[in-house]
Amino acid sequence: MRGNCIVAQSGGPTAVINQSLCGVIQEAQGHKEIEEIYGARNGILGLLKEELIDLRKEKASTIDGLGTTPGAALGSCRYRLKSCSESYEDLEKIIKICRRYNLRYFFYIGGNDSMDTANKVDEAAKRMNYRLKVIGIPKTIDNDLVFTDHCPGFASAAKYLAISVMEAGRHLESLYNSETVAILETLGRNTGWLAGSCALAKRSKEDAPHLIYFPEIPFSIDNFIKDVKEVYHKIGGVFIVVSEGLRDEKGNYVCARKDRVSTDAFGHPELEGISDYLKKVIESRFKLKTRTIKPDICQQSAVHFASRIDMDEAYLVGKEAVKLALEGKSGCMVIIKRRKGKVYKRRISTVNLSLVANMEKRVPLGWITKKGNFVSKEFIEYVRPLIQGEVNVPTQNGIPCYPRLEKRGTVVSPTTTYSKVSSPEKPLSDTK
Repeated sequence: MRGNCIVAQSGGPTAVINQSLCGVIQEAQGHKEIEEIYGARNGILGLLKEELIDLRKEKASTIDGLGTTPGAALGSCRYRLKSCSESYEDLEKIIKICRRYNLRYFFYIGGNDSMDTANKVDEAAKRMNYRLKVIGIPKTIDNDLVFTDHCPGFASAAKYLAISVMEAGRHLESLYNSETVAILETLGRNTGWLAGSCALAKRSKEDAPHLIYFPEIPFSIDNFIKDVKEVYHKIGGVFIVVSEGLRDEKGNYVCARKDRVSTDAFGHPELEGISDYLKKVIESRFKLKTRTIKPDICQQSAVHFASRIDMDEAYLVGKEAVKLALEGKSGCMVIIKRRKGKVYKRRISTVNLSLVANMEKRVPLGWITKKGNFVSKEFIEYVRPLIQGEVNVPTQNGIPCYPRLEKRGTVVSPTTTYSKVSSPEKPLSDTK
């Protein structure tokens, strides 16, 4: 099927999200079935606003350079599309715009909520009798997409955090006589994959981290105090890693906003700093000077500490998405399967978007110690192969060079050339 393609990025950027974009662009350039290659500015919002840029007009060197550039080169968004049962407006508009620009291939790079968006677009296209191939491309540092062994973006964030803990741990160790406790807070609203990955920094009992706490394990402040006291008496200082989304025994977020109603566009509660709260607890109970560390968006954007494996796989899932669409696949997400064996090997597969959208993969309880304050060897064996290899980032005068899309400010006009496979439009309101 001949026609144009569109690619967009959504959700929180990662260190390798632009590698997937490069994979899509460079693979699409090699197929005559794909005529124009468009990028939507700021995710699905860019499509709704018809803010599309012509990626074929970008220099090859610019596209290559994006692969080692942080942030989302096309821009991102956190916008929730209403389903057909809620409202027809957005989805009908999207399909009409696809017709106007002769868009036949739709690639959406993102996480759980983004796969929900892609799934809705796929369903709307089918119901409106419009031939559109929709492929989801996985991306999230939280590593919480189901069915895939791991998500592009996770390994680089894990590597950055582990190295940061290793370095900050040595810093704290040299100051135990005056600054005794550090609490590093990772991202991960409902899953502890990033927090657990900090354990890669530990090679001896003295090394940080000493304690790790997960959203998967109900958090007890009494047990926390006992753990801190025990480590302090053994080592003389304590380096703690906590995931931002710790929950208490009742399942409530320990640090949800006090109004309990503040949420984002997808209904996720907004969280306040768990590390700040625990700092107050430690200083009031033990009178020990405590420092909080919040890598925040640094863990999402640290290309200089990226994993080579992660970079390669991010590019691969982008390329495979294009191949799948050209083979006629639609309504699916590219996934990574780990092959059995001591040496890490992978294969590419797919899963239906409807099975992925809004679902979360948690850390298996068997990969967390019985006390709930560290990881087991199974966790380490899972994550260690993923952080291997270094990435060569081009530099100038000692700091990295990060290109931008040169045509990002130039919006294209609708095409007047329609594919011969166009079919009569069928409004969503007529598809109940």
